[in-house]
Amino acid sequence: MSDYLAVIERDGESWGAYCPDLPGVGVVAETRDEAEELIRVAVELHLSALQNAGEPIPEPSAIESTVVHVSAAG
Repeated sequence: MSDYLAVIERDGESWGAYCPDLPGVGVVAETRDEAEELIRVAVELHLSALQNAGEPIPEPSAIESTVVHVSAAG
């Protein structure tokens, strides 16, 4: 089992998520919970498709995330 970082973003009333280690793997959802579930499924399907095609499975490179607080430029 591998852990891939998923970036979750909010844009107005919708949520999005993508996986930086897997270009092109992204989802859009109505809720954060739905975005988390959809990106998990999308990553699993993507990795399965790579494996079935005999392609290499990318190793996760992002191992941790943090929120950086900055003062607004002004």
